[in-house]
Amino acid sequence: MAGILDSVNQRTQLVGQNRLELLLFKLRGRQRFGINVFKVREVLQCPPLTNMPKSNAYIRGVAHIRGQTISVIDLSMAVGGPAIENIKDSFIIIAEYNRSVQGFLVGGVERIVNMNWEKIMPPPSGAGRYSYLTAVTEIENELVEILDVEKILNEICPVNTEVSAAIANDGEIQKDLGERIVFIADDSAVARNQVKRALEPLGVQTELAKNGKEALIRLREIAALDCKHDITERVGLLISDVEMPEMDGYTLTAEIKADPKLAPLHVILHTSLSGVFNQAMIEKVGADDFIAKFNPDELATAVKKWVHCD
Repeated sequence: MAGILDSVNQRTQLVGQNRLELLLFKLRGRQRFGINVFKVREVLQCPPLTNMPKSNAYIRGVAHIRGQTISVIDLSMAVGGPAIENIKDSFIIIAEYNRSVQGFLVGGVERIVNMNWEKIMPPPSGAGRYSYLTAVTEIENELVEILDVEKILNEICPVNTEVSAAIANDGEIQKDLGERIVFIADDSAVARNQVKRALEPLGVQTELAKNGKEALIRLREIAALDCKHDITERVGLLISDVEMPEMDGYTLTAEIKADPKLAPLHVILHTSLSGVFNQAMIEKVGADDFIAKFNPDELATAVKKWVHCD
């Protein structure tokens, strides 16, 4: 696996082109899964694991890698399947989500594929509320499933969504917004609800969309039907994830900034992705801010800042 992630800088060129690169892997059977390469630090053969007493059942142990102790989550168990049995012949995907580093135990790792987000589709409507999928796609006539890692991590270690009392009692955000809403776009139901719950104590009214395409259609509809001049008459701010099926957050932002009636809308990219390359990305597409998930006070402070800028 050495060299599988050897060109992060080149991948930044995908920004605004609605493209991504997926690392394909398997758990126990033939079913393929995918994870965005931007979230992957390293892929390696599973090293010896140390058991941790009283840890979550999905955590198979901890690994000591390059001076860092990393929890290793059995992805098969985390989505309701049986445990991966032969650990020594398995792999760990070291990934960074929501400001922390995790190891995901998988049965095998295949290769990286370059795709268009338009070919990444929302999961089937019949998947049910307990589905662990955020998206699906087809590669070589086979279904590839993209897991809702934020849901998995939240089940293992629930995220605090409470804004501190000092910010919640401020009152300025509600005053600046008036009757306007904050629009939230995220493909993870868990993430959408985390943002909504964090903003509710501030008196913020929200509207939710499951991906960038759905958000763009709805924003254009609001601008056309409810606004004389531009979208900011009805929408005070957009908080958007980056990774979303059909249209990612970078492309959504670029489309907004290219539309005269939508362009004045401030956009915060709120994502589990992190890394120094993100600053160049947000500048390229014209976003106003970038916040790594999930700190409710930091999010509320950013909302206050950009709503007050109007």
